[in-house]
Amino acid sequence: MFRTGLRNLITDVAGLRVGNASAARLKSGVTTVLCDEPAVGGVQILGGAPGTRETDLLEPHNSIEAVHAVVLSGGSAFGLDAASGVQAALREKGIGVDVGGFRVPIVPAAILFDLRNGGDKDWGRYPPYRDLGYEAAQNAITDFPLGTVGAGTGALSSGLKGGLGSASTVLDNGVTIGALAAANPTGSVTIARTRYFWAAPFEIGDEFGGLGYPSPMPDDARRILLKYRDRRVGGTGEAGGNTTIAVIATDAVLTKAAAKRLAISAHDGFVRAIWPVHTPADGDLVFALATGKSGIELGADEAVDFFAAAGATMARAISRGIHAATPADGDLFPVWSSR
Repeated sequence: MFRTGLRNLITDVAGLRVGNASAARLKSGVTTVLCDEPAVGGVQILGGAPGTRETDLLEPHNSIEAVHAVVLSGGSAFGLDAASGVQAALREKGIGVDVGGFRVPIVPAAILFDLRNGGDKDWGRYPPYRDLGYEAAQNAITDFPLGTVGAGTGALSSGLKGGLGSASTVLDNGVTIGALAAANPTGSVTIARTRYFWAAPFEIGDEFGGLGYPSPMPDDARRILLKYRDRRVGGTGEAGGNTTIAVIATDAVLTKAAAKRLAISAHDGFVRAIWPVHTPADGDLVFALATGKSGIELGADEAVDFFAAAGATMARAISRGIHAATPADGDLFPVWSSR
């Protein structure tokens, strides 16, 4: 019964814009979500190898109530510099918390591992992610592309290129939920090596192919296929750096505790879209943002549908990122459309 928003993007949530910056030679990039006004924030980390900045302040028991932007970046730990670029762009515009006459933009960030993806990482003394973050903030718009762009530029999944995906859901009460994901998991988003997505039951229309599930299911559907068991990415038989990082957002009015619950629920979408997921080698993380622009507060019955929709919307966003990936020189893996 779910329906998409006008764009089927996270920016269907009023008060949000998304900016991307990509470096083709590097095979990496940065994505930022900018809040027109400070938004209530939350976070949930379920991967075993996260890389983050300013996530502690998002816990409900800590003082900061709202954030100005969140950042998803490639580059592993080097990519944490991207938040400094976004912060600089916001400070130039006078955006931030007033602390003793100084404006301090609150910009939590997370990174994914895309170092061994065939890109040129010989960047010299300092990595380029601060500049990419600044560029992404300047590029923030409501209609943005999916696939091989921003933090999804160099993403890989098991056997396929990863990518940046997004989706939205409008509930019967008028509340909108949007998801944004840089899908770079160690596991697979498709059933075995088929074209069929694990998230098929949650698809709206043909947003990632409209294929449904295969019938019958392949005999090897339960086989664990990991990215770094593939020799094309220097596979040794052991898991390597991975991570899917994401944002779940809504225009509903939420407390900080409810925003954390929203982030927790969105992780259900990871489980529906990726097999296996939340491994010790993944840094899987979801940021939550609540702009409150609808003015709607959720009743107890509405909350059940709301949190369920968060998981479904995230599963769709992850799948759309893989579905939209495009080929580029030096790719180690093919794109979904080649299957």
